[in-house]
Amino acid sequence: MTRCQVPAFLIHQIQEELGKEEEEMMVFLCRDLAPDLANADLKEILLALNEREKLTPVGLSELLYRVKRFDLLRRILNTEKATVEAHLARSFRLIPDYRVLMVEINENLEKDEVGSLGFLLRDYAPRMKMAKDKSFLALIIDLEKLNLVAPNQLDLIENCFRSIHRIDLMRKIQTYKRKASLSSVHCQPVYVNAHPASLPNFNLIEPPYHSGIQNESMKKLQNGSSLTLAAAEPLHLSIEESGSVPHKMSDDSYRMQSQPLGICLIIDCIGNDTDVLEETFRGLGYEVHCHRYLNMSSMNQTLLEVARWQKHKTCDSFVCILVSRGNSQSIFCTDHTFSGFPLEQIKKYFTADSCPGLLGKPKLFFIQSYVVPENEQECTCLLEVDGNADNIRAKVTIPHTADIFWSHCKVDVSTLEQSPTAPSKYLRCLAELLRNPYKRKLCILAIHMELNKKVYDGNMTTDPSQQYSLLLQHTLRKRLFFPLDCC
Repeated sequence: MTRCQVPAFLIHQIQEELGKEEEEMMVFLCRDLAPDLANADLKEILLALNEREKLTPVGLSELLYRVKRFDLLRRILNTEKATVEAHLARSFRLIPDYRVLMVEINENLEKDEVGSLGFLLRDYAPRMKMAKDKSFLALIIDLEKLNLVAPNQLDLIENCFRSIHRIDLMRKIQTYKRKASLSSVHCQPVYVNAHPASLPNFNLIEPPYHSGIQNESMKKLQNGSSLTLAAAEPLHLSIEESGSVPHKMSDDSYRMQSQPLGICLIIDCIGNDTDVLEETFRGLGYEVHCHRYLNMSSMNQTLLEVARWQKHKTCDSFVCILVSRGNSQSIFCTDHTFSGFPLEQIKKYFTADSCPGLLGKPKLFFIQSYVVPENEQECTCLLEVDGNADNIRAKVTIPHTADIFWSHCKVDVSTLEQSPTAPSKYLRCLAELLRNPYKRKLCILAIHMELNKKVYDGNMTTDPSQQYSLLLQHTLRKRLFFPLDCC
């Protein structure tokens, strides 16, 4: 009987949890380990590697780490991301770094960019089949079959990235090639870590596939205990966790690494959505502050106070969520004097001239307005809102109105009258998307496109008077990705 080092039920459980794209990445990562199984699915490959004694619990944890399923590391293998990183920095790695690099690049490409690469490659491989939805990893496999791409043969891909103006990815390949050249022994290319981490000192128990420990570790696995990989103390590393990790190291993505990520201010004057929003954004890593049922005076005071907080300086972003009755330009809070609080004024509290701590950082606003018909609005004088008392003017080249993401959803107030305690479909869908680790691999604009689709698909089965409408305006200068290892 073949000695299997990983229980089959673990392989089955992990495969069931993975999405289609994650399975494709994992199959690609294993391609050199089982070249005779090029057309097999992930479960077949892992089972075969297990039977051939090429797969260990440590190797399986590395595969999950490479596809950034840190939740499965914890929940199924009972180990932590930092522990795997420590092992990878010290010991033999299952996956060649060439394949790790290709997977990282794959996660960092938009669909239209992959299409552009496929078009450019026609000059070099005219017979290569170009399916409409072919992924970058599928392109690489085709090029490998034609001997156009290999671990020590990446000039073609590098030139293609130059042609589509992805200089960040071109430089990533150049860095890999330079390190591979320095590390090469004889004529055999040596795979080097695409993103070496600087690790603190730690003690690491020998991995479970060493003699004398393997049987004990398998018993612990089957009983739900942790792998015998243990760091002496928690490691706080800046290893990228987002689905589009490489952007964090370049100038085309906002930095989203601070702890907390930022302040999330929730003002809910209806009272139906606070709990789920608080849970969602706290799970994303924000310091959440909730306020219910504010009148306009309290609203003004709260916004001013939050805008003046010094802690913005140490955070990477800011989120503001407002839920209230209102009209297209104002929200009414709880006053029932329907001239309202100007939405434009809310935005101004957090621009760089009023809140210097948020200069150059993304500021996200999500507004749910329950629109009151004009004939039901009372005419009263506008609330006189204060400006920033400090009137600080930042001397910078970034425009004060830059880096704002403004998502405004409207629905008729009759929606509340029919279902007074029902949550906003818009905010509920937003929370669902942000709590989905697969969707968090997308940038915020792509997530909002998914949000649009969910909301407008819901409108198709809703009475016209109850339908939601969305308006997105933004002045973002970079792409924004939420961390993947959260929620």
